[in-house]
Amino acid sequence: MAELNGNPVTLEDLQALALTNYGHFTFMHLRDGTVKGLSLHLDRLVRDCRIVFGVDLDRERTLNHIRKAVHGVSGLVGLRVTIFDPDLDMGRPGDGKNPHVLVNLRPAGTAPPSPLTAKTFTFTRDNAEVKHLGLHPQLRLRRDAQLAGFDDAVFLEPDGRISEGATWNLGFIDQDGTVIWPDAPVVPGTTMLLLQNLDTPSQITAPVRLADLPDMAAAFATSTTAGVRPVSALDDAQFANKHSTLTALRDAYTAIPDERL
Repeated sequence: MAELNGNPVTLEDLQALALTNYGHFTFMHLRDGTVKGLSLHLDRLVRDCRIVFGVDLDRERTLNHIRKAVHGVSGLVGLRVTIFDPDLDMGRPGDGKNPHVLVNLRPAGTAPPSPLTAKTFTFTRDNAEVKHLGLHPQLRLRRDAQLAGFDDAVFLEPDGRISEGATWNLGFIDQDGTVIWPDAPVVPGTTMLLLQNLDTPSQITAPVRLADLPDMAAAFATSTTAGVRPVSALDDAQFANKHSTLTALRDAYTAIPDERL
């Protein structure tokens, strides 16, 4: 199911999106008309629209398009909101200043995610602060990681700092139980932001390099899809799948109230 600006989407509407792949998006879980971190998702859409298109996105109009698209939908579904300009021309992307709102719904998995293994690659996402549509580099490295026997890819800055996963944020837990968020260019994920707003457990942001991994008690991925997911291996480094801080993070995230559309 898909709607563009509150109307059924056509093939012609999607042509620019398919051929230019220029725009940005957010993905959330809709549960019986509520979304965890809804305000943060809307903040992201407004912020990224200024960066990508240089214009202000109408927050309330966008929310109304979402409400219309999900009217009558129950249960748990995946909800993606993509902002793009159907009239954008590849030769003159600077003329693209009329962003439209594309809303897609898809089934959402309910099974608890298994622990994740990841392989590191030196790579920095273009416009790392924007959740944009340019996913080819990340998916190529995810593919390379899977061909090497891992589940996914994790990125390293040229100076060796660990940053993020292919489509998720990464965190660590040190031997004292403190959460460490890597100090590096990353997409400001809504799940990560919700966790960072918690009063407990203790959290810091600091550079993390491969040489620091033996000092870490646990590692985890965060995303709308998986919530808080243990990372059991990063290259040759192994981490515990269970840790009291990891449990506390997961429980605290689950307890964050959803917002109604």
